[in-house]
Amino acid sequence: MLGKLSWQAVPFDQPIALAAGAFVVLVIVGALVWVAAKGYIPYLWREWITSVDHKRIGIMYCLLAAVMLVRGFIDALMMRSQQALAFHAAGYLPPEHYNQIFSAHGTIMIFFMAMPFVIGLMNFAMPLQLGVRDVAFPTLNSVSFWLTAAGALLVNLSLVVGEFARTGWLPYPPLSELTYSPGVGVDYYLWAIQISGVGTLMTGINMVTTVLKIRAPGMSYMRMPIFCWTTLASNLVIVAAFPILTATLAMLLLDRYVGFHFFTNEAGGNAMMFQNLIWAWGHPEVYILVLPAFGVFSEVVSTFSGKPLFDRRSMIVATLGICILSLCVWLHHFFTMGAGGDVNAVFGIASMIIAVPTGVKIYNWLFTMYGGRVRFSSAMLWSIGFMVTFVIGGMTGVLLASPVADFVLHNSLFLVAHFHNVIIGGVVFGVFAGYTYWFPKAFGFVLDERLGKAAFWCWFVGFYVTFVPLYVVGLEGMTRRMQRFDRPEWYPWMLVAEVGVLTILCGIVLQIAQLWVSIRQRAKRRDLTGDPWDGRSLEWSTTSPPPVFNFAVLPVVTSDEPYWSIKQEARARRHLVTAEPDYAPIEMPRNSPTGFVTAFFAVVTGFSLIWHIWWLVILGLIGAYVTFVAFAWRDHTEFEIPAEEVARIDRANRAARAAALAGEPVR
Repeated sequence: MLGKLSWQAVPFDQPIALAAGAFVVLVIVGALVWVAAKGYIPYLWREWITSVDHKRIGIMYCLLAAVMLVRGFIDALMMRSQQALAFHAAGYLPPEHYNQIFSAHGTIMIFFMAMPFVIGLMNFAMPLQLGVRDVAFPTLNSVSFWLTAAGALLVNLSLVVGEFARTGWLPYPPLSELTYSPGVGVDYYLWAIQISGVGTLMTGINMVTTVLKIRAPGMSYMRMPIFCWTTLASNLVIVAAFPILTATLAMLLLDRYVGFHFFTNEAGGNAMMFQNLIWAWGHPEVYILVLPAFGVFSEVVSTFSGKPLFDRRSMIVATLGICILSLCVWLHHFFTMGAGGDVNAVFGIASMIIAVPTGVKIYNWLFTMYGGRVRFSSAMLWSIGFMVTFVIGGMTGVLLASPVADFVLHNSLFLVAHFHNVIIGGVVFGVFAGYTYWFPKAFGFVLDERLGKAAFWCWFVGFYVTFVPLYVVGLEGMTRRMQRFDRPEWYPWMLVAEVGVLTILCGIVLQIAQLWVSIRQRAKRRDLTGDPWDGRSLEWSTTSPPPVFNFAVLPVVTSDEPYWSIKQEARARRHLVTAEPDYAPIEMPRNSPTGFVTAFFAVVTGFSLIWHIWWLVILGLIGAYVTFVAFAWRDHTEFEIPAEEVARIDRANRAARAAALAGEPVR
């Protein structure tokens, strides 16, 4: 009745995994009991779980990403500790557990930390910057988030029920085929990524539609903020690349479940085709992540330099160039596969060319800072740290784009260091900059700058102390994913890397402390004007946090920086330059439990497929279908906000800004 599921699935023979799982379960149960005891469940259900407001969904994406960052970092800490203890020794992690840890680390950090963080920032900021009320498909947005959360839940369920994949974060056959991985680890991976991947694809469609079809009056393409351009480019790549991932993993599922032979060489398949297909998604994925980060840096550098972004048209061209070229360079991930010198040369040259538009962006940011009055806030520090770190990562990438060098360095720790150089220096620093920059807009108070800057320096120094040693030992021949080693010259570098990862841990602790202190002091950190950074784009014209409808009246855009233009004129006159508008009722989409219920049935179905509980699979699919029918047959899809309520909120915002212009205290 329960398929392959039995008590043997619980890892009683692995005390570390069992203790970690028990701790997580206790934390979750404790949190639920506390929420119930405080009476917060109705509020959370009404305002968050069923919300279709793009701002709430964006915040939930970022919260999921923050939790998964801690979860994935624990794996990283365990890997570095294992290698620091594994010289002429077994270390403290058995090989099968170590293999699961490095597989889970990559999977969690890419799919459930980096992706939710950038999607969360896009969800929150992009509609506000476009001057609109919400995304094109609000309920679909909720479904997308909850499917991503469902995938994350399945990955973490493997910690306490069964096992996770031992194949690495990309499950290459034949290792991932049933013959060599007969357990449920690969199945956990495949169903978790399939479910979350569907959510991500729907997000891509939603975001592209929003940018192309829903903008404020006068907001032409060339007047869109750069963050909106990078959002468009990133989601165009999602729409192009994620179907490849879905189809590739579906073929591997058919191999494992039905006995097909897409990737089994001995039965007429081709294992190398998996690498070809997975990297046709995998390398565009890097740009899916880093393009929104580029948009964040553009907003932060311009705001804290007190200048318009230098030559924004070249920035737009560079963004679209990266969007196109990102789909043309995937083969550099397997130069050693034997495609031939001509093919390798073409992809090697393409991989070098894509560095050109990225270089254009670096110079644009530097020229924006040049001659400006730069304010070194923590968001600006993340941006400057990115420029330094990403340039180094880009140079090592150009080196690896040479097939000759790649034949020597392929699958070494040099490659691991390069990848983290790009992802941490570009994506992680980018989402931290965006988190710091838009936090007061989301919650109405600013974060503690002193702790924020301390966290930055721990991350920045810790990154180099961790990964420069990996460049060194990679050049000396140390391969990735080694559970133990016997070369004495590598040992000191592993100890240095351990110091580095502990320094990053200090940075994470400081970020948690920053959030805690800021919440405790939120009364005196309150953002009363909605514009704490002297911003330049439309999101800073609303209250902090913005009302559910974002704008009382949709703004009319007449320049590249519409809010900055109005603000400068108001400062010159020392009073508001826009008359109070004629307020009207506003219709907004109703909250819907569709996303949460869909995710529940997705988890049930995925878990049942993993353990071959076929009757539960059928029930899960029926539940998902009933949810879809109930959503399609809704009679009331919107609610109306009265004009009086709209007027009350907007007048308070106008009064606060008028007081700030007149030099009076804002209350």
